[in-house]
Amino acid sequence: MTNVQGQSPTAGAKPDFDAVIIGAGFSGMYMLHSLRDKLDLNVTVFEAGDGVGGTWYWNRYPGARCDSDSYIYCYTFDKNLLQEWSWSERYPEQDEILRYLEHCAERFDLKPDIQFGKRVVEIVFDDETELWTVRTDKGDAVTARFVIPAVGALSTANMPPIKGLSSFAGKCYHTSQWPHDGVDFTAKRVGVIGTGATAVQAIPEIAQQAKHLTVFQRTPNFCVPARNGRVDPEVTRARKADYDGIRQRIKDSFFGFELNFIPKAVLETTPEEREQEFDKMWDAGGFAFWLANYQDMFFSKEANDVIAEYLKRKIRSIVNDPATAEKLTPRTYPYGTKRQPLDTNYFETFNKKNVALVDASTDGPIEEITPNGIRAGGREYPLDIIVVATGFDAMTGPLKNLGIKERGGRPLAQEWEDGPQTYLGLAIAGYPNLFTITGPQSPSVLSNMPVSIEQHVEWITECIAHMRRNKLTTIEASPQAQDAWGAHVAEIVNSTLMPGANSWYMGANIEGKPRRFMPYLGPEGVGGYRRKCAEVAEKGYEGFVFTSQDQSGTAHTIAAE
Repeated sequence: MTNVQGQSPTAGAKPDFDAVIIGAGFSGMYMLHSLRDKLDLNVTVFEAGDGVGGTWYWNRYPGARCDSDSYIYCYTFDKNLLQEWSWSERYPEQDEILRYLEHCAERFDLKPDIQFGKRVVEIVFDDETELWTVRTDKGDAVTARFVIPAVGALSTANMPPIKGLSSFAGKCYHTSQWPHDGVDFTAKRVGVIGTGATAVQAIPEIAQQAKHLTVFQRTPNFCVPARNGRVDPEVTRARKADYDGIRQRIKDSFFGFELNFIPKAVLETTPEEREQEFDKMWDAGGFAFWLANYQDMFFSKEANDVIAEYLKRKIRSIVNDPATAEKLTPRTYPYGTKRQPLDTNYFETFNKKNVALVDASTDGPIEEITPNGIRAGGREYPLDIIVVATGFDAMTGPLKNLGIKERGGRPLAQEWEDGPQTYLGLAIAGYPNLFTITGPQSPSVLSNMPVSIEQHVEWITECIAHMRRNKLTTIEASPQAQDAWGAHVAEIVNSTLMPGANSWYMGANIEGKPRRFMPYLGPEGVGGYRRKCAEVAEKGYEGFVFTSQDQSGTAHTIAAE
């Protein structure tokens, strides 16, 4: 440790709250429970919505459901909660997940400390008091020692700048801002813009109700079957009896699932052997095809092509019209380098007579939205309803929108103009006492989210406990540690095929956003990252800088070496 002395006469001022948490989804709710009930801190949560749930409060589009298996898409920190809650399906729908989170909020008595209907608009650090001031759109201005954004990686809607959008005479909805009372598509001509994971869920549902559905596709997606359904009660009982084992396995795994890569190269197998494995994963459904395939899938283009060709054959076998099948077949990026959508009758939907596909490459891109519909490739498609399923300004967007300003007044949005810079995806140099749950450059969206959320919440809680035990005032990442972590994140991903896709992992879905791979991919995934974070803590929070204050008011800077 090294100490540097200086004066900070007003440091130590009493804040309104020990901690302010932003967001009341999975991460914000657990962070509140952990800081309030384990450390007895005075905590408040600001939540823009009128209820808990985060993404499951806002995303109510048709077909919205989880795509991680329900038995692991939940909190695992409380054994009694694991035993008392039972899911109805393999992949529960939005309303069931929201009911679960409502149950958790009541079970742990969280709502009295959540301020609903308040969106945070500015977070500013004061160097003299060493406190953050948090302001909301309702006029609140509170001070806090710690600020913890729990805003999720996918919560800022991407509304593409399409010419003429405001001129449309019909109704227009973004999937992440869906009316709570639903949308009636009966006898309507509907257009869906986008074919990502959200659209893959929504399109089959809308097609069942709409008079006619036109899907506007920029890039086709590799989809694998979800195979949703009721879970065998015997399987449920076995899982409940083995939750200690399940919890340990998902914590130590690569992606936070009970899935592991096949420990051999696909190019070393016979065609018959690999076909048998592919069939088994296809029939099982879920993320197995993506996250439990042959280990060379993400590193070798030749190996990736073998796996991708199997999926292309599946598309051609399901879609009746050869021309439509070709439009739906990806060709411009390696398999697995974009978010894997799980589908239920997605490709089959394009066999319906009331469904048409407009592909940007073959039919022409969207040129403008007119009062009557969408013009693409020189042709106007008349519509009554437009559904915009273009996803999110992922990972950095939610944090940049909070108006966070570091000790010198520089906005985080400006700091990250060239891409995110963090240490472990948990902290940012120049932003004391600010922790980002599942932030950029952590496994985050490349994992089963509750597993990564719990790990971050527990790490942050223990870090704050460490500061209290040692009478430390502030903590922040050192610029050197941050730079080294960023270089490590880039080095790992650049050894894979991932940068070869124009994915939202790379920020490629947002016009003008710098191309930088934002999550953290390994080398040992979620388990290896967890061990790295534990090691940092064990070494006195290596890579972080603390300040403390003695009784005379003298401030000390303490850097872990």
